[in-house]
Amino acid sequence: MYKFKFSAALAAIGLVLSCGETDLSRNFSLELEKGAKKIQQYQSVGVQLKNREGLPVDSVVYFLEGHPVTLTDGKLTMATPILGTKHLQAHVFSEGQKAIIEAEILVLAKETPALYTYEILNSYPHDPKAFTQGLEFFKDTLYESTGRRGASTLRKVDFLTGEVLTDVALDKQFFGEGLTVLNDTVYMLTWQSGTGFMFDAQTLRKLGSFEYGESEEGWGLANDGVQIFKSDGTQRIWTLDPGTLQETGFVETVTDKSVFNKANELEYVDGKLYANVWQKESMMIIDATSGAIEGVVNFGGLKEKVGQHPDLDVFNGVAYHPGRKSFFVTGKNWDTLFEVRIFKRQG
Repeated sequence: MYKFKFSAALAAIGLVLSCGETDLSRNFSLELEKGAKKIQQYQSVGVQLKNREGLPVDSVVYFLEGHPVTLTDGKLTMATPILGTKHLQAHVFSEGQKAIIEAEILVLAKETPALYTYEILNSYPHDPKAFTQGLEFFKDTLYESTGRRGASTLRKVDFLTGEVLTDVALDKQFFGEGLTVLNDTVYMLTWQSGTGFMFDAQTLRKLGSFEYGESEEGWGLANDGVQIFKSDGTQRIWTLDPGTLQETGFVETVTDKSVFNKANELEYVDGKLYANVWQKESMMIIDATSGAIEGVVNFGGLKEKVGQHPDLDVFNGVAYHPGRKSFFVTGKNWDTLFEVRIFKRQG
């Protein structure tokens, strides 16, 4: 993540990349007007090309993330649909030479996240020895992945009784993480091994494995029926092709104030990603296309409603039941699975 320090007037945020004479590039830089430290989506910001030696300039063409953009009265409107770190380039042509001057701009959400709370609809038994990582419904069956090396499992659970219907253990060297189910296949991550696995959704027979690409670790998984979403412990949520398991892109999770890098377990519902906040009793609601954090759900007090014991750990695990139109949440080594309704706080 790139951060910029701004002077009292204009702040230089770009240095140079040259496609011509290096000396030509050294004569130019890009500057943003004062106050541009927090550039929100659709906000306009003044952009100035500084010409230190007063060299003749034949033309300048601007690009944002490789797409041509036009400045209006010296201002650029940040209408990019995907938020996060963006690269602004000025292609400067001078006397037959070309220089590319690049700056990095952080584009934030335009709205402050709304605050949500919850209502408990039902409580169900849950295995208190399950170090819950992933949670997802598929054909009315709850699929759960658990962590810790030497104790990581994938299991099918009767959510009404807490009974484990079928389970399979990972090899002892793997620390199990999130899961998702798509096209009768369970995809499951491991934490720091750079490896994920595929299982048959009916039998839990292992079908194969896959390696991570640029993403750093394995945290949470979800899917929208077409592509898979993967969190990795950074501000990025990656998209994966379910056929090849190759990373096809990412969004960065941002508020109107800053980036946020604590997305853990994921669930996808109607264009939104619901993400547990690592080590917190809360959940983010993220626009899956832009990366904007649109809401935060406070689950404070839920942990006090479960059986207290020495191995009790943090809130983690979120699944949506489309038939019941409700969310199911739990925690690591919790003895209770909660069915909840979430709603926006008033006032």
